[in-house]
Amino acid sequence: MNLLFSLLAGLLFGLGLIVAGMANPAKVLGFLDISRQWDPSLGLVMAAAVLVATIGFGWAKKRGVSLLGQPLQWPTSTHIDRRLIGGSLLFGIGWGLAGICPGPALVLLGAGMIKGIIFVAAMLLGMALFSLIERYRQR
Repeated sequence: MNLLFSLLAGLLFGLGLIVAGMANPAKVLGFLDISRQWDPSLGLVMAAAVLVATIGFGWAKKRGVSLLGQPLQWPTSTHIDRRLIGGSLLFGIGWGLAGICPGPALVLLGAGMIKGIIFVAAMLLGMALFSLIERYRQR
């Protein structure tokens, strides 16, 4: 049952990304580039997403368990360090250059678009490189 609802949630999320234009790198870059023909429409998408998430998280915190009865796992760390800031900067730079972030990249990959294939391959390579560096640092 968990797998079915996970699949449905992923499909709904992907459809939302497509409808909102978040899977279109040109639309995303149009939102991020305020010096030219700025397209503020994704700001409305983000504002709506924040509103829905705020309501959803508030409701989930009151429940304490998922709709399927599983315990909810909330983040416990509030520590802001160099790694968090560096990762955030790296994510922002990548998003700004490519107009793609991981969620829409999976939509593009599923659609067989070359940009999505390249982005996901680079993302997986980066994750593997990070894992190797972490293993080396822990020795």
